[in-house]
Order: sequence, then structure tokens, then C-alpha cells
Amino acid sequence: MNRKDEYSVFHTKLLQRVCGSVVLSVFLVAALYQLLWKRRMGDLIVWFLVNVIQMGRQEAFYFYSDHFRLNKDLFFCAAVFLVFSAMLWRVFRGMSRYFREISQGIESLLADDGEQIRLSPEMLPFERKLNAAKRTLEERKEATAQAERRKDELVMYLAHDIRTPLTSVIGYLNLLEEEPDGSPGQRAKRVHIALEKAYRLEAMINEFFEITRYNSQQISLSRTEVDLYYLLVQLTDELTPVLAARGNSVTLRMDENLTIRGDAEKLARVFGNILKNAAAYSAPHTEITVSAETAGQDVTIRFQNQGADIPPEKLEALFDKFYRLDQSRSTGTGGTGLGLAIAKEIVLLHGGTICASSACHTVTFTIRLPGAAS
Repeated sequence: MNRKDEYSVFHTKLLQRVCGSVVLSVFLVAALYQLLWKRRMGDLIVWFLVNVIQMGRQEAFYFYSDHFRLNKDLFFCAAVFLVFSAMLWRVFRGMSRYFREISQGIESLLADDGEQIRLSPEMLPFERKLNAAKRTLEERKEATAQAERRKDELVMYLAHDIRTPLTSVIGYLNLLEEEPDGSPGQRAKRVHIALEKAYRLEAMINEFFEITRYNSQQISLSRTEVDLYYLLVQLTDELTPVLAARGNSVTLRMDENLTIRGDAEKLARVFGNILKNAAAYSAPHTEITVSAETAGQDVTIRFQNQGADIPPEKLEALFDKFYRLDQSRSTGTGGTGLGLAIAKEIVLLHGGTICASSACHTVTFTIRLPGAAS
């Protein structure tokens, strides 16, 4: 239904009310004209004076002639004024009813009651708009509340994750201060651990600021044509120590000439984060398979690893900030929980999509990115 048709019922109802009032007014004026101009009203007045007031007929006739007939134009104008005043009152009364309904609808719009706004049938388009506005306000309120909850969670997670390495740094520095005469080997060990924890703390803070920059759209892309196969070979070589720690390996199954268009450095971050996640959660001594294929002008890349199935409700949360699939992992071994969240932000910035699925002890991350020809 187009915009004009939506308001046609209201227009018709309003036009009927105005036209009906005009027709009724014209009819009443015509009736008064007949009564006054054609002396029918005069006959009634004379009859009233003779039979009720007990005047003589001639005296009553002269009374009517002097007081009514000579002033018939004045009476007629007064009658017309009263009739049209009544018509305008009737029209504005109907209009005020509509305004009253809209006012009640606005009050309901502002009320947090969750009830639908109901108006007269002819005001259906206004009802729809008010209900749409109410839904929008409710959604914005929920989004604001959710943003507030996420902010609180962000602060809580950040404070929790920073506390662990910070406590270690402070602890080992205190030991160095309390035992200045300790053996060189012991001092070197404590300095090494404190420095390692400090680097860990720095990496966490850098990741936190990075995800914040992505959320505030402060990241720009340097798009070039990227050799996808070569990029993944490089990443696999760089992550060999991480993969070898649990006996995992990576197999690439794709066209060696496949290319995509994007920011090579940031896409390397995406693929690296997913491979690190796969290495952390794969069953030991299993193969991680990376495949890619073209779909129209886009390229679909899949990372598959063997491991425990992930429940559907947890799949949706994998890309949330600070989420860890295994909550028992410590900050030192389980990462910051920002890797997949950063990967998602980078993919979205490229105009692509990323999702995860799990079935038959196989976890699959699927990324769709624009091809080099897009």
C-alpha cells in the first residue's frame, strides 16, 4: 500500500464529516428561510400570541409585524450564524477527538508499558507510525542498556585480566627489592619473569586499544591485491612453533593463484588469530585444514580443526570481546579473549562476513571476502 492509499480512509472520513455538516447546515438555513420569509413562522407567532398570551388577532398581527416581520433580516442572519456555529462546533469536535487520540498515543509512546497503541480505524496510518516510533524507542533503550552492560563487562574483564600479570610483575619486583643480595642466577630469573609478564601486560593493553579503535571506526585500510595462498603459507611457517607444541599441522587446499583485495597486514592478523585459536583448541596431533574457493565475485575461506563440539549458544559468543571458550584457562594461557573479536572487526571493515559452526567434532570458521575483481 502506498503512502496516498494509507491516508485515504482518514481523508474520506474527514471529508464526510465536513460535507455532512455543510449539507445539514444548508438544509437548516433553507428550512428557517421558509419559516421566516414565507410567513409560516409568522402564523405560528400570531397563533401563540392569540391563544397563549390572549391578545386580539389584529393586535397580535400588528405586534408580529412591528417586532418580527420588520426585523426578519436580523432574525435570519442570527439563525444563519447559529446554524453555521453549530456546524463548526461539530466539525472541530470531531477534529479534537482525533487530536485527543493522538495525544493519548503520544503519552502511551512515552510510557514504558510495552502495550500497543490503538487509535480509530480511520487513523490506522498514524497508529502504525506511533507504534513504529515506540518500537524504535524501545530498541534504542535496550541498545543503550546493553551498551552500558557491555561497558561494565569491559571494565570488569579488563581489570581482571590485567591484574594477573600486574600482580606477578609487582611480586617479583618486591622480591628483588627485599633480597638485593640474592644470587645472580635467581635475580636474573626473577627479572626475566617480571619482564615477560610486563610484555604480556603491554600486549593485552595494545589489543584493548586496537579493538577500541575498530569500534570507533578509527582504522583505515590500505587495500591491495593479496596473494592468498602465499599469505597463508607465510603465516603457517611463522606459527610452526605454536602448532608443533601440540603436534598439529596445517594443510592448504586451494588454488595457488587465488587472490583477494584487501589490507594484507590486517588480513594476516585475521588468519593468524584463527589459526592460533585452532591450535589452542584442536585435539593433539590433528590436522588443521585451510581451504578457499570463489563464489561469484567473493572468496570463501574455511578453517577446519578437529576438537570438541561447541554448543550453539557458545558459537554465537565466540566473537564477543573477552570471551573465552574454556573459562578455566588463565589469562596467561588462554589469551585476552580479543583475538576473534578483532578478526571480526577487520573482516567487517573489508565488507566481508565471518561465522563459526561445529558438528561431528569439527569446528569450522568461514570467512567471505571480496575477490580481487570486486
